[in-house]
Amino acid sequence: MPVSLGGSYQSLTGSEDVYRSTTVSGNNTNVLDSVKKALHFVSGSPNKDERLITNRQPIIVASRTDSVKPNINRKMPTSGVAEEAALLGTMPSDSMDDIELKNIQLQFPSTRSMSRDDSSAHEETVETDRGPITVAVQGLKSKPAIITYHDLGLNYISSFQAFFNYIDMRVLMENFCVYHVNAPGQEEGAPTLPEDYVYPTMDEMAHQLEFVLSHFGLKQFIGFGVGAGANILARYAIRNPNKVAALCLINCVSTTAGWIEWGYQKLNARYLRSRGMTQGVLDYLMWHHFGRNTEERNHDLVQVYKSYFERNVNPTNLALFIDSYIRRTDLNIQRDTELGKTKESHTLNMPVLNITGALSPHIDDTVTLNGRLDPRNSSWMKISDCGMVLEEQPAKVSEAFRLFLQGEGYVAPLSPVKMAQFRKASLEELLKSKFPNGQWPTSMIHITENPISAVVC
Repeated sequence: MPVSLGGSYQSLTGSEDVYRSTTVSGNNTNVLDSVKKALHFVSGSPNKDERLITNRQPIIVASRTDSVKPNINRKMPTSGVAEEAALLGTMPSDSMDDIELKNIQLQFPSTRSMSRDDSSAHEETVETDRGPITVAVQGLKSKPAIITYHDLGLNYISSFQAFFNYIDMRVLMENFCVYHVNAPGQEEGAPTLPEDYVYPTMDEMAHQLEFVLSHFGLKQFIGFGVGAGANILARYAIRNPNKVAALCLINCVSTTAGWIEWGYQKLNARYLRSRGMTQGVLDYLMWHHFGRNTEERNHDLVQVYKSYFERNVNPTNLALFIDSYIRRTDLNIQRDTELGKTKESHTLNMPVLNITGALSPHIDDTVTLNGRLDPRNSSWMKISDCGMVLEEQPAKVSEAFRLFLQGEGYVAPLSPVKMAQFRKASLEELLKSKFPNGQWPTSMIHITENPISAVVC
């Protein structure tokens, strides 16, 4: 056992505490005798261990100094840090060799971007009774269909591109074909709509989905909508329940606009027409999608969307979309009190996954919608620590959506091992596409550190 500064140890066979004070009361030995015992103990006499065991009285050992005279002013360390420093001070210098770390590879993540060049979907124009709309197709058309619809200020690129290219969502993309529907004039790079153009209402935009199904020859689909797009898909599902197999609705509103929402959105539409994307409109859009205190959670993501709203959104077309959204009517659905009335149901008959974020400003709207749905075929899910769930928590949403479709029989159960293998293969494929020559950006870092904290006494 190592010797501490200015202290001594109880005999190994004793029952008292290990540490003893250097001043022992009732000890009649003088200072000279104590020094003799200490010198005899340090000098390494043959019977040193035996004397330590047989002598049950505390042995006073002087500190290690260059002179023989003990230093009675030094006290025993009162903390673990002081004792560790004292112990390390007696260690040989050979064990304190420096450690040099080399060849650390640094991987710099690519900047989050939203562009048509990064999309694996190809766009097609579908003619409707209220003008042409743009539909982006992602996947093989022979597979079951998923139709998506975006929210205010967004389109299929800014709303769904990153989510459906997420690694875990690639498992679903092997079993489905996704049709991303854009509201009139909301696609990226869209020209300004004519002044005499009458923008379709929410019900008319829901009716436009009939032309999409007819154009691609679809008989049934799974709906995936966010915000205003979720409201449009819900309207279509109410009028055409046989053509909608299931619905995943995010931040869906089932009621009419309140006075506060109506006032704010009226001002936004007015400024968009006269001044373009002002700071007030930009702040409202950020609150609408992310909620409050967004920059504290994800500063980089906020800057990406702010830049996108300022540069890639047509303000006049967005004003028309906002006007149509605040003039929406109530969905007029209600939960049936008698469970036996399935044929005359006044709610959504298909399975519904109702999702919102814990920091989203639309939580109360989703709770209202959940109270109007049939509890036997609907689920309400609130995801923590996010407002815009597709961007901030894509892993949780993809897992919930996959399990939702798995429960409906569209996806075979996947074991964790198979999911891990698929993620590895998808990641390798992504890296090959980012770095075709196989050269990753690397940097050499030389780190020299003294492993004092790694010493074990």
